[in-house]
Amino acid sequence: MESNTTIKKRDSVATRAAILAAAHQRFLRESYDNVGLRDIAGDARVDVALISRYFGGKESLFREVVSNDARPNVFREPQSRAELPAYLARLMAEDEGDDLQERMEMFIIMLRSASSPKAGEIIRDLVHLDILGPLTELIGGDHGALRANMLLAILMGVGVLRTIMMVDDINDVANPDECMARFQGLFEAALSC
Repeated sequence: MESNTTIKKRDSVATRAAILAAAHQRFLRESYDNVGLRDIAGDARVDVALISRYFGGKESLFREVVSNDARPNVFREPQSRAELPAYLARLMAEDEGDDLQERMEMFIIMLRSASSPKAGEIIRDLVHLDILGPLTELIGGDHGALRANMLLAILMGVGVLRTIMMVDDINDVANPDECMARFQGLFEAALSC
C-alpha cells in the first residue's frame, strides 16, 4: 500500500512574516517583559527555535517589530530647515487611514514597553536614529536637538489626540487648508524659540 504523504515545504518568507505579525500583536497587547518567545511561536504556529533562527532572539525581534515602517526615512525627506514646518504640517494633514493606524500601533507598542530597560534602550536608539537625528541635523544650530525634541512632542501629541483619544476637532476639520496652516505656524514657532 502506497502512502500519499505530502511534505509541506518550508516557506521562510511566510514563516518570518508570521512570526513578525504574531510578535506585533503580542507587543501591542503586552509589555516587552511580559511577552515570551514561546507565546509568539504559539501564535505564529511555529517552533520557538525558528524565532532564534530568523531573528536571533527577543531583543532583535522586538527591534524588527518597532522599526517595521513603510517609510523609514520620512524625516530625511525635507531638504532644508525652511521647508520643514510646511513638510511636517502636510504630514499631519495627510496622515490618515492604514498608515496612521500602523504608526499609532507602533507608538502604543513603544509606550507599553518603554519601562523595560532593554526595550527602552531599543526604542531610544530607534527614535534617535530615525527621527531625532535627522531632524537635529536638518535644524542645526546650538539648540537643534531641543527643537527636534519639541517637534517630535507636537507630532506625537497630535497623533495621540487624533487616533487614541479621537478628538473630533482634529479628526473632522471642515477646512483642511486652515488646519495645515495652523500646524505649520505651530512648527515654525517650535523652530524659532
